[in-house]
Amino acid sequence: MRGYVGIIHKADDSDFGLSFPDFHGVVTAGRTIAEVRQLAEQALAFHVEGLLEDGEPIPEPSSPERVMTDKGALTTIQVRLKTRYARQLPRRPS
Repeated sequence: MRGYVGIIHKADDSDFGLSFPDFHGVVTAGRTIAEVRQLAEQALAFHVEGLLEDGEPIPEPSSPERVMTDKGALTTIQVRLKTRYARQLPRRPS
């Protein structure tokens, strides 16, 4: 199953926020990291399904090392892409 890096941010007076470097504008937030992970899986699947339905390309996942240049990041997590369209995604070269 394909996974994408999510960057978690946390300000003192806010919930945890998560953004995807590979999908600009796809964000979510939650009170706990567990909640933000669950919501991130839903947001990612919804966005990718929309791209596939519109015939748009799906980017290859970035590595965590490549995206950890964000100075405000608390941490990164791997978010699994769970979509009914998984068979339509291009396979990585072996």
